Amino acid sequence: MLLFYQLLVLGALIVLGAILISNLIELRPLPPVREGSEGNGPMVSVLVPARNEEDTISRCIGSLQRQKYHDFEILVLDDGSTDRTAEILRQLETDGGGRVRTYSGEPLPEGWHGKSWACFQLAREARGDMFLFTDADTAHESDALSRSVAALHESGADMLSLTPFQELGSFWEKVVVPMVYVILVSLLPLRLVRSSQRPSFCFANGQFILFRRDFYSRFGGHEAVRCNLVEDVWLCMKVKSMGGRVAAFNGTDALSCRMYRNFREVWAGFSKNLFAGLSYSIPSLVGMISFTLLLFVAPWIFMLTSVVAGSFGLAEFLLPLLQIVLVLLSRVLIAFRFRQSVAFAMLDPLARLVLVAIALNSFRLMAWSSGAEWKGRRYKFS
Repeated sequence: MLLFYQLLVLGALIVLGAILISNLIELRPLPPVREGSEGNGPMVSVLVPARNEEDTISRCIGSLQRQKYHDFEILVLDDGSTDRTAEILRQLETDGGGRVRTYSGEPLPEGWHGKSWACFQLAREARGDMFLFTDADTAHESDALSRSVAALHESGADMLSLTPFQELGSFWEKVVVPMVYVILVSLLPLRLVRSSQRPSFCFANGQFILFRRDFYSRFGGHEAVRCNLVEDVWLCMKVKSMGGRVAAFNGTDALSCRMYRNFREVWAGFSKNLFAGLSYSIPSLVGMISFTLLLFVAPWIFMLTSVVAGSFGLAEFLLPLLQIVLVLLSRVLIAFRFRQSVAFAMLDPLARLVLVAIALNSFRLMAWSSGAEWKGRRYKFS
């Protein structure tokens, strides 16, 4: 029985490895811009919601102002910040030479998630033929906008999203944040994001989403996902449900972002999103936790127990060792592709255990608490 179980786990990891290889091939970098083509293309409205972003907003807007694209505007909305964000935005607008326009957000209505409400307000003021929604903690290479617009045209997509380079400082950032990409490229067949019309095959990263304006308006934009905490994925689902096409590219050479800066932020940020990302489904939560423990944690327990007992049989030691090797090899491939630390990839079982703890906390916040708190607001949509 144990042998059958170990072979089953090994088979599952081989399947995940095949999905990973396919995804690493599928997730291509943004195409380079042909020389002189920066003067072509529609007007783009770059829309940046900002709430308590005094440490990052100047870098973000500065990088957007340096874009080598002929026709774009930058709109930033201060979403009720309690720090110096509003003051910094006023100075950025003054120094922006007419390129930057800033707004003060209206009070958050009942039933809206804060980011969706901010993006909705920005879209009302935008004049462009394309909308780029990007976060205030991002930094953009000077050709990011022109390459993204070109990629949207070449792919024929209505929505384009990127995987940015994740800037990681603290120990727990380096352990936990890379799991975003591990889950993405190990579980979701990205080819089906592009080729299938099924809304269940969706990828989007709210740090960078480019829309054709007419299609964004057609499905209702952020108003259509106003109560969804993981609004980026739900935007993708809305696009697909309307018959639209979605494109995903590796943007690590075009965009960077530092999501969190310490363990407290990592814990709060992932706790806010994880259960929501599972559509508040308890069966999905149980399945995710069981899947994680059986495939990625149990092999370490089997191997270490066998070493302590001095038993090195096939089912007790050799197959778990092979399973661990496959997982760590996958983590190394992901680390190289997304420019992450290979050394921290070796801490995979620790990352998986923290992820399980965050999943349980995410459920606790929605089931027995007053909801997830983020930047001074509390949300309980379920």
